[in-house]
Amino acid sequence: MEPHFAAPLQPERSARRALDPPALAHVLRRLQRSESAPWLHAEVARRMAERLPVILLKPSHVIDWGAHLGASADVLASAYPGAQRWAVEADDSQRSAESNAPRWPWWSARRWAGNAGQWLAESAVGERRAEMLWSNMGLHGAIDPQAVMARWFRALKVNGFLMFSTLGPGSLQGLRSVYASQGWPAPHAPFVDMHDLGDMLVQAGFADPVMDQEPITLNWPNARALLTELRQLGGNVDPRRIAGLRTPRWQAHLCRLIDSQLAGADGRVSLNFELVYGHAVRPLPRPRLASQTTVPLDDLRAMVRAGRPRP
Repeated sequence: MEPHFAAPLQPERSARRALDPPALAHVLRRLQRSESAPWLHAEVARRMAERLPVILLKPSHVIDWGAHLGASADVLASAYPGAQRWAVEADDSQRSAESNAPRWPWWSARRWAGNAGQWLAESAVGERRAEMLWSNMGLHGAIDPQAVMARWFRALKVNGFLMFSTLGPGSLQGLRSVYASQGWPAPHAPFVDMHDLGDMLVQAGFADPVMDQEPITLNWPNARALLTELRQLGGNVDPRRIAGLRTPRWQAHLCRLIDSQLAGADGRVSLNFELVYGHAVRPLPRPRLASQTTVPLDDLRAMVRAGRPRP
């Protein structure tokens, strides 16, 4: 997350989150092996796409960051039918080498067929390739969100725009209450507040960040259905989580607690989620003037087109 030219301010403190890296890698491998993305991700993609009409720029190149779990191919194809879309995933070298784990492009050809799509590894994205970068429901799985934002910054052209969504700290409050009632550690790692995400965008070099949030409530017939869907969304990667495997007896006790504490009058259990949306642009470069100033040719051209005086 830090470009060589017009480098953003250095953060006063680390933006890294206290997550368990091996546990996180295990969860991401499991989710990537799934045949389809979680239902909630597709719903958030639809809601985020409803915000696109206010964007005047019509991109010719779109990066879909974390495309498989983002479940956004259809909404992006509908919004920008003439755009070239790149489906970006983590490098294959970072994926499991298990013989029974499919190689990560296995889904790409089917998912993007007929949509002028092409997959790219994160390391192959390069710099300033797209007018738009889209990331749906992936940032809450990042150990260092600001580092991810810096990679997004480098992938965009000047005046390109970013759209992303993630989960905020208002998510899963009811489940945290259930765990707290038993004196257990939290059932998930903390989510990042949207105001902190806005600060990270600025530190990463973006301009005009706009952050907002949307609370939604989901319900299920019982606790077991709730836990099944939560597993499809991720897993507990907090280093302070309960150590060791849980027994069927413990899970049955958890289900009873959820059914008793989170059920409504109709007997269905519910949980709140906080959906956080972010938008920002990659601004014109602001070179630091010195006795000798080096400006990349592409940035100089951008400043000339915008009428900015050359350094």
